[in-house]
Amino acid sequence: MADARVQGYAAAIFELARGEGVLERVENELFLVARALEGSEDLREALSDPRLPMERKQGVIDDLLAARAHRLTVSFVSFAVGLGRGEDLMAIADELTARSAEARDRAVAEVRSAVPLDDETVDRLARALAERIGNQVEVRVVVDESILGGLVAQVGDTVIDGSVRTRLQRLREAVAG
Repeated sequence: MADARVQGYAAAIFELARGEGVLERVENELFLVARALEGSEDLREALSDPRLPMERKQGVIDDLLAARAHRLTVSFVSFAVGLGRGEDLMAIADELTARSAEARDRAVAEVRSAVPLDDETVDRLARALAERIGNQVEVRVVVDESILGGLVAQVGDTVIDGSVRTRLQRLREAVAG
């Protein structure tokens, strides 16, 4: 469960983005920021190292987001990093995604794939997951080459692992055991 600070930041950005009519865009952009942070230790360190001056951190934020993201996304990331909460951005984005999906009466599925998925595949996945959990599902795709192939889907606490990596691990265990 997210701590009160993370929940507070997520609630604030949720209300601001919803009030401006850009909730879906800001939610998607923060999700992408979170996944970029997750995948890059250098980026996480650049935005959370208290020894680095804010001007340098702001330069990193501007390079990543300024030309592509909504001003609210850029402002929020700058605000959080400026307060020394850069390490919380992943949790805030995840909490925002969950809060936003709940407001639309949907569940969120994070699907990891070794390759980008086309819209048709994402739609099929959403329908299959919805049938399995009994609720409409919004699919967020994360490209993760470490799974080698197949998919790993997580909806809440439920993980469905159909990755090649896991299948190979099970095969190794079966042969060794």
